[in-house]
Amino acid sequence: MAKAVRFNATGGPEVLYLEEVEVGQPGPGEVRVRHVAVGLNYADTYFRNGTYPVPLPNGIGVEAAGVVVALGEGVTGLALGDRVTYTGFLNTLGAYSTERVISAAPLIKLPETIAFETAAAMTMRGLTSAYLMRRIHDFRAGDTVLLHAAAGGVGLIVSQWAKLLGLTVIGTVSTAAKAEMAMAHGCDHVINYSTEDVAKRVREITGGRGVDVVFDSVGKNTFMSSLDSLRKRGLMVCVGTASGPIPPFDPVLLAMKGSLFLTRPALADYIADPAEKADLAGELFDHVGAGRIKIEINQYYPLADAVQAHRDLESRKTTGSSIFVI
Repeated sequence: MAKAVRFNATGGPEVLYLEEVEVGQPGPGEVRVRHVAVGLNYADTYFRNGTYPVPLPNGIGVEAAGVVVALGEGVTGLALGDRVTYTGFLNTLGAYSTERVISAAPLIKLPETIAFETAAAMTMRGLTSAYLMRRIHDFRAGDTVLLHAAAGGVGLIVSQWAKLLGLTVIGTVSTAAKAEMAMAHGCDHVINYSTEDVAKRVREITGGRGVDVVFDSVGKNTFMSSLDSLRKRGLMVCVGTASGPIPPFDPVLLAMKGSLFLTRPALADYIADPAEKADLAGELFDHVGAGRIKIEINQYYPLADAVQAHRDLESRKTTGSSIFVI
């Protein structure tokens, strides 16, 4: 029997529970994967609390890495024993498990240069960073970006990738310890939003111009200061809502603040095409395998501690990436 974390009602971390489950054999187009490591992402809390509605009861988690142990009919491009990783949305829900059956479509072959633990810590965050760096904006060396949650899992990857592109990175954090981590991973300037006015500091750092792009994963609490940090015709990228959803606003606000652009992208739309997903994954694996981008795994949990893991994540106790080890 395998073990899986599930929930049968929405709510706080306490709704999660671990149980034994029967996995079964893969059907057409499916594979059975034995997990070695499982990713913990903030998006997981959105499924748990009902922000992303799903039928209940259900599994949780959308990212893991492991080994293919059984193949269903019609599966091509994969073999028994292949090292794989995956991330997604509804099509991969249920990753908090020791073993599972899953569609072969989301699986990405994992090169030997990438450890299972690293893959589980970075597949979602890394592919998110990849499309933010390579698809959202035509960055040029010398551009300046404002990166919220710079010491988080995505933030640490984006800041390193941005430096490879020759960008200036202004990161925001909540503590002095997180500021040190952000600086060590490529941020040129760090703003502690607990004690400093973000937009004011950005204007000081940029000589009054503002930044070219803002990556905002916080949402409600930072939305206005993010807009106020942009240069004229700058781009606001809403990549998360950790502090709550952004309140409705009149789009004329974008014109008043300098003819700004705004987008709310989703990873699923940037990896839906297999060729594009392969390109992004290949570039990510190349950077990580060569050591140009380092993945920080700072929290390790057993599946049985899923409740505590979610509490730590939501209370901002974590830095870098977090994983469950099987």
